[in-house]
Amino acid sequence: MPVETQLQILLSEEGAEAEHIAKLTGYLREELLQLDVDDVTAVPGPPVPPGARAGETALIGALQVNLGTAAAGLSEVLNVVRDWWGRCHGRRPSLRLTLGDDVVEISQATDQQVAEAFDLFLHRHSAVGT
Repeated sequence: MPVETQLQILLSEEGAEAEHIAKLTGYLREELLQLDVDDVTAVPGPPVPPGARAGETALIGALQVNLGTAAAGLSEVLNVVRDWWGRCHGRRPSLRLTLGDDVVEISQATDQQVAEAFDLFLHRHSAVGT
């Protein structure tokens, strides 16, 4: 059975405009693309209802990171996400990271709490296949 290599990241911020969330997501995507990952894409939105104009829709604030075969991929991605989140001034967005059936959610946490949550998440996925 293949190891899960797709990490989904969902950003949200209570009361924020969709444009603001889209901008934050874009900044994070740019940083993630600098890593040795296969790709970072928008998560497709729900199907277009019958009769509506066809077109690709994407979930606002959602990214899918294809980690590929790089062993350090998840660790690097988590470091970038943590650093990026730490640089968000004012209100910090809530984060939901999903890998397979495992989910970690960050909302109103200290930098130390985020570091500990990400370390545990990484540990759970490092133990697979070793």
